Amino acid sequence: MIRPTRRALLSTVTALSVAPAARAAEAAWPARPLRLVVPFPPGGPTDIVARVLAQRLAQELGQPVVTENRAGANGNIGNDAVAKAEPDGYTVLYNTSSIALSPALYTRLSYDVLRDLAPVAQTATIPLVLAVTPSLPVRDLRGFVDHLRARPGALSYGSAGSGNVTHLAAFLLLRSQGLEAVHVPYRGSAPALVDAAAGQVQFLTDTVNSALPLIREGRLRALAVTSRARLAPLPDVPTVAEALVPGFEVGAWQGIMVPARTPQPVVQRLNAAVLRTLADTDVRARLAEQATEPLGTSPDEYGRILRAEIARWGGVIAESGVRLE
Repeated sequence: MIRPTRRALLSTVTALSVAPAARAAEAAWPARPLRLVVPFPPGGPTDIVARVLAQRLAQELGQPVVTENRAGANGNIGNDAVAKAEPDGYTVLYNTSSIALSPALYTRLSYDVLRDLAPVAQTATIPLVLAVTPSLPVRDLRGFVDHLRARPGALSYGSAGSGNVTHLAAFLLLRSQGLEAVHVPYRGSAPALVDAAAGQVQFLTDTVNSALPLIREGRLRALAVTSRARLAPLPDVPTVAEALVPGFEVGAWQGIMVPARTPQPVVQRLNAAVLRTLADTDVRARLAEQATEPLGTSPDEYGRILRAEIARWGGVIAESGVRLE
């Protein structure tokens, strides 16, 4: 007969005493404010949408949802902070599609997207717009392609950073037509847009909600959007798919994740609250003002989307040759 050791008995007793406490904590969730980590600067396209959702999500959960900006390294500083947080449902990540680019883009990551974070819901997608400086003598996408083809490598384009979706969308478009242009990475969309408006770079692809004010002021000229269909804020601007490349679609999608090992009942309750938030009429109207399309998925569906996007962009990044430390 094998007798259990004193340590084994203590471990069993501890586990039995902790289990009811853990179940009680899950049942009471949320019992205090949540922290929504946005891994990008305040006032940017991601932060704007996150704050719209956080306000309504707080009403759904009956607890404050405090937005915390942890910017840097294409979102990886904030992503890492949440990956290492206590998995109790009180630290939540508002991630973007950059999280699917990082595994292929960076030679070293301090967290594993699929191992250390758990999907809750894909929330929204923001299409990109191809815009040119007004001094460029092109009025449509075909004219743009012809102009670049006649001047290989002579024009430059800005982006929010090397390996950012704003960079890779332009790379995909150029590649589809066999075109060459010089990439100029910036530290975020704002300086790239300012330089494009001033003619320091001749074009860029950027999120519609960031570029729209400059387009409306006539400081940038929109040639095409990267969504499936035309957008209400830019009804006369065709999609890349209809004007040039059938099936072309790129968006800066967003979602919500939590630390791995967060209890499933908490994940499911958070998912349900997010879906109710995205269905709210006022929220949808405010997102429409930002040219942002609300989505809403189950945790499992978001996990499948995430894995597919990691595979998709891994190939694009490998072809682009971009690698970051």
